[in-house]
Amino acid sequence: MKRRSFLKNAGAAGLAAATVAAPAVAAEPQIKWRLASSFPKSLDTIFGAAETLASRVSQLTEGRFQIRVFAGGEIVPGLQVLDAVQQGTVECGHSASYYYVGKNKAFAFDTSLPFGLTARQQNAWMYFGGGLQLMREFFKEYNIIQFPGGNTGTQMGGWFRNEIKSMADLKGLKIRIPGFGGEIFSRLGAVPQTIAGGDIYPALEKGTIDAAEWVGPYDDEKLGFYKVAKHYYYPGWWEPGPQLTFYVNIDQWNKLPKDYQAAFEVAAAEANVTMLAEYDAKNPLALVRLLGNGVKLHPYPQDVVAAAQAATFQVYEEEAAKNEKFRRIYTEWLKFRKLQHGWFNIADATMERMMYAPAKPAAAAPKKK
Repeated sequence: MKRRSFLKNAGAAGLAAATVAAPAVAAEPQIKWRLASSFPKSLDTIFGAAETLASRVSQLTEGRFQIRVFAGGEIVPGLQVLDAVQQGTVECGHSASYYYVGKNKAFAFDTSLPFGLTARQQNAWMYFGGGLQLMREFFKEYNIIQFPGGNTGTQMGGWFRNEIKSMADLKGLKIRIPGFGGEIFSRLGAVPQTIAGGDIYPALEKGTIDAAEWVGPYDDEKLGFYKVAKHYYYPGWWEPGPQLTFYVNIDQWNKLPKDYQAAFEVAAAEANVTMLAEYDAKNPLALVRLLGNGVKLHPYPQDVVAAAQAATFQVYEEEAAKNEKFRRIYTEWLKFRKLQHGWFNIADATMERMMYAPAKPAAAAPKKK
């Protein structure tokens, strides 16, 4: 009896000592954020990136950090997401930074520029080429920290009611295209229009516009452009690798526990990779369906491409001369672009030309005499 009593008391004392010795662990806070997207739910691949972010953040924090995603227009209009995050109306957002070039054209570097970087090259610049640091320095002035949040890959060159055979066919052509792309088309003699996605189809159908660019086969098919404009051009030289971006209000970001910040950053990177993979899987299937509906594919005429490229770099140099913020990013971006294009021309482009060239019939073996 004495032995059992001693063991019982010793065990209780040991447990008490362990309880005293164990450090106090603060419970992780429950946090709920709202994310304003620039995109409608119907664009499931682009809108889905924000849903991926929210789902993964919740999983990584065991449900303690919740992000509720709102489609464009539900909290703020789609083109006011940056302002909403900057002002703290919402904690975070998902948008395309080139929507905001009206504030400063330097925003375009966070998305895509004509004849710029492909999706892979954009990721390389962001993650390892200094792009993320340059852009964060720029975004800090807007009280925002940003994270790459998806990419559509190289976009298509738009839908045209009539065939474009040369530069002459662009004169006076009314085309729906915003941003830098619109500025370049203007210099080529076209008349760029800024029209919301839902209004493009009726404008094409009625002839209010002659052409329109959107994204690529998967998204374009949904909007039905092929029913009223049969000529589908490629490539979208003004968007070789457009990146989508997650914005976070800096004040809210600084309040997050470090492990929640890590969860957000990891989830954003996953959403970034996943979107591109999804488009790469879905676009070829959609293109086959479009061709089955009578769509006619055309490459842009060479004189159009040459004139567009010349006009593009003229625009860049003019902007760099008067915009210090643009010039600072452009100088570094241009160096990185030169290196990337040199390498990809040797590696990927050469391999792709070899693989995509029409197969030639094998030479017949010489007959034995």
